[in-house]
Amino acid sequence: MPVSMTALCDDLAAESAELRAVLAGLSEADWRRETPAVGWTIGDQVSHLAYFDDVALRSATDPEAFAAEKAQMDAEGGVSPDTIAERFRDLSGAELLTWFDEARGRMIDGFRRLDPSTRVPWFGPAMSAASSLTARIMETWAHAQDVYDAVGADHQPSSRLRHVAHIGVGARAFSYLAHGRAMPEAPVRVELTAPDGSTWGWGPDDARDRITGPALDFALLITQRRHRDDLALDVVGDAATEWVEIGQAFAGEPGTGRKPLGGDR
Repeated sequence: MPVSMTALCDDLAAESAELRAVLAGLSEADWRRETPAVGWTIGDQVSHLAYFDDVALRSATDPEAFAAEKAQMDAEGGVSPDTIAERFRDLSGAELLTWFDEARGRMIDGFRRLDPSTRVPWFGPAMSAASSLTARIMETWAHAQDVYDAVGADHQPSSRLRHVAHIGVGARAFSYLAHGRAMPEAPVRVELTAPDGSTWGWGPDDARDRITGPALDFALLITQRRHRDDLALDVVGDAATEWVEIGQAFAGEPGTGRKPLGGDR
């Protein structure tokens, strides 16, 4: 089935609406509340999304401007999410929410007009416009999880988890590259139980190395929002075991992951 930019945009809009519903009820003090990401507040999570929405749109519609921005970041030591977060900490919660609304709206409108196969540059490998949009869904879901954890809100799983899992599987090679390791030749079968009880699968059916379990748990693992010990995933084989230790669905430097909820590693 051909990739539909309209469907991807609609899924991103739905994921955004769920997050916004939580953000809209926050007090100014809540926006400064710490999240499970060490050193990051709820405001930082939202400024991160808004900032990279603007950058994603620029990469797709003005690649020369994106290249210049990336070159400047590279000259200053590379893209630093922490540095970017610090830049916007003087914004109020209302200002951050307005920025998020406007940046997200601009990006969705812009991506609706793109051919899904259009190649766009990024901080990691270049990708298709469809993959770039899928990455924004993944990023929104992951950063929203930190917000929900911070305020104690429930993050109900939906069919949109497929996007998170899909980009996580596709980022296997990048996960090894980010850690300076060679990826094993052995394929890994990922077989996940979707929220509606159906099965999603990637990789050869007969692969010896396998990761199976709930789609939600794989999404939490591959976005590094939960430690493996807190997840109901069955991991079989050396290649699969190594991957779950270093896997990340996001571009950039290796993530630090999360400690087990029951204590230190």
